[in-house]
Amino acid sequence: APEHPLVAVLTAPERRAEVEAYVAQAADRTEIDRLSTDRPKTGLDIGAEAINPINDERIPIYVADYVLGGYGTGAIMAVPAHDERDYAFAMALGLPVRRVVARPGTEAATPLEEAFSAHTGDERLISSGEFDGLPADEGGRAIVARLAQAGRAKPTVTYRLRDWLFSRQRYWGTPIPIVYCARDGTVPVPEADLPVLLPDTVDYRGSGENPLNRDEAFLAATCPRCGGPARRETDTMDTFMDSSWYWFRYLSPDKEDGPIDPDLVAAWTPVDQYTGGAEHAVMHLLYSRFFTKAMRDCGLLTQDEPFKRLFNQGQILGADGERMSKSRGNVQDPDELVARYGADTVRLFLMFMGPWDQGGPWSPTGIGGVHRFLNRLWSVVVDPHRHGPGEADTQPEDDAAAGHELRIAAHRALAGVTADYEGFRFNTMVAKLMELTNVLMRYRGTTVAGGEDWQEAIRLLLLMLAPAAPHLAEELWSRRLAAAGEPWRSIHLEPWPAFDPQLLAVRAIELPVQVDGKLRDRVPMAAGLDQTEVERLVLARPKIAAALGGRAPVRIVHAAGRLVNLVTR
Repeated sequence: APEHPLVAVLTAPERRAEVEAYVAQAADRTEIDRLSTDRPKTGLDIGAEAINPINDERIPIYVADYVLGGYGTGAIMAVPAHDERDYAFAMALGLPVRRVVARPGTEAATPLEEAFSAHTGDERLISSGEFDGLPADEGGRAIVARLAQAGRAKPTVTYRLRDWLFSRQRYWGTPIPIVYCARDGTVPVPEADLPVLLPDTVDYRGSGENPLNRDEAFLAATCPRCGGPARRETDTMDTFMDSSWYWFRYLSPDKEDGPIDPDLVAAWTPVDQYTGGAEHAVMHLLYSRFFTKAMRDCGLLTQDEPFKRLFNQGQILGADGERMSKSRGNVQDPDELVARYGADTVRLFLMFMGPWDQGGPWSPTGIGGVHRFLNRLWSVVVDPHRHGPGEADTQPEDDAAAGHELRIAAHRALAGVTADYEGFRFNTMVAKLMELTNVLMRYRGTTVAGGEDWQEAIRLLLLMLAPAAPHLAEELWSRRLAAAGEPWRSIHLEPWPAFDPQLLAVRAIELPVQVDGKLRDRVPMAAGLDQTEVERLVLARPKIAAALGGRAPVRIVHAAGRLVNLVTR
């Protein structure tokens, strides 16, 4: 930062005049101006170098006005490849841009068109010596630990709190209750005269300035002290002033004798679940906690925190693994997808893409698989007695046993889906719905279809689907009621079903077996067998022997009792 005391100490004699002029120029600018993203980045090499304490690399020291003395220590290690401001600075001054974090498969030499800062869970360190390959967060901690062990650094917490300048030069926002009097100066509006109301209409003119400055009816005021003419403040409050406590006020928006209704606040808050993006952490969530604690200290509340639980969703990237950007041409228009596939397919695909808290790259082909799944689900609900193309016309040997297996599959799915919804594991929730639908497809067109066990499985499937695909679930639920001659009622008003714990006790399983990744057999066996016994039963199967063709597996992969893969190459 230009105001850092070491600038004067470290600047080389031949650079001193130029650096001092730059420092003086920076001192004339406000912090807001210096932090503006629209300003070109400027800076000067002061003619000194720092030494990287990990690899002893010599690093040139620059003075730059976008670095503030009050941020951290006022001296930062710039990382142009992964910070937008540092990237802009490096581009402006022709400095090298070195990737040190990347998604798997990204080479260090891959050009960057902008700073890469996606922060997905699969990012790894590169160009980082012995720390290459470590997950980004783990690698950062490992580097700090190594420095601490060598006595060259230690982990610390940097607090970035500063005074909040929350006035805005715009029409929308809460008016600031201040008037300016030629005799009495700055005078607050008396509480009895609050609230100060904005005019319903203003003249924008496209001038770029606050239109309240031209509204004479709003500007004209009377000084509360001397009764003389006064001019009203036209700046309005940052809208965070309202969004930082709205959930308290929404409970009693018409209450005129106080900001909140204590009884309603006690009954409905704190908020049970807050969901948003990680970008809220340094603004909205910070202000929300501040307002809650301030209202507590004022005696308006008894609670200490605004939200009981926070869950941040990940970011959906472009198909190329980079942040979606029009300049890259990797933006995916959701309206086009909704028009082609329907809203339920798009919703379900977004859930199925991966862990919700991690996000990931968009797949242009994956949505088709989700659409086909919903078509299969539709078929088993509306047409249970018909065989589809390519489906074998085979009947179960024992209808009662088959129906019982169908109930087990449905209740097992219900138990897993319930837990997945509660844990926001939407991708595995959708996978369980797909598995249950596949089981129903196996019995579609058989004597089991349409029976009591079938109907129970269909009912549970639709109730589990309803939160994720509300339109399709409502339509199928309505058709089911009509077919049964029952009066219509919305699926979204149904209670969440309970699973039967006795049906979850697995006594026997049908283990899928692959040879070199291709499914070759399903082997019935008791649950809980050790791997040696599983391998003995698998290798004794005629289908597996035929698939191996006399070859011995070089490796046998066990997937936690769900799958076995025999690898021969």
